[in-house]
Amino acid sequence: MKTLIKTFAAAALITVSTCTMAASNPGKALNLSTADLAIDSYVSVMTEGVSGGVEQLFTSDFSQKIQGQNGRTNKRSEVISFLKKQKGEKLNCSTNTEILEESENYMVARITMKFDDFIKTDLVTLVNEAGSWKVASSVNSYK
Repeated sequence: MKTLIKTFAAAALITVSTCTMAASNPGKALNLSTADLAIDSYVSVMTEGVSGGVEQLFTSDFSQKIQGQNGRTNKRSEVISFLKKQKGEKLNCSTNTEILEESENYMVARITMKFDDFIKTDLVTLVNEAGSWKVASSVNSYK
């Protein structure tokens, strides 16, 4: 009888822990409740290969512009696809974030990524959409 009770207890414990892990699904939700958390999430996505919940981070009309001789504009879907492929890839750079302008529903930040041979500057615009901060645009330049 004791063996039967222990077996059922072990089975119940395994079932509960498995369901809890599956339900929590770590890394799939980003906390975008403040502009600072949203910009931190953006930096993590861009530099540390964090890709869980990346779809939440960008507005539906997000665009990324890359300045230079071969300048181009990337749509939201292209950026998300690229970032998902870069999952877990950490960039070898130091990062500095500077808030240039901030209001109740709007923020502009400059993110500087210093690599060994060049510097990437990313001007990012964030907007507050119904209590959730999202990246609306990004303009990249390289030196």
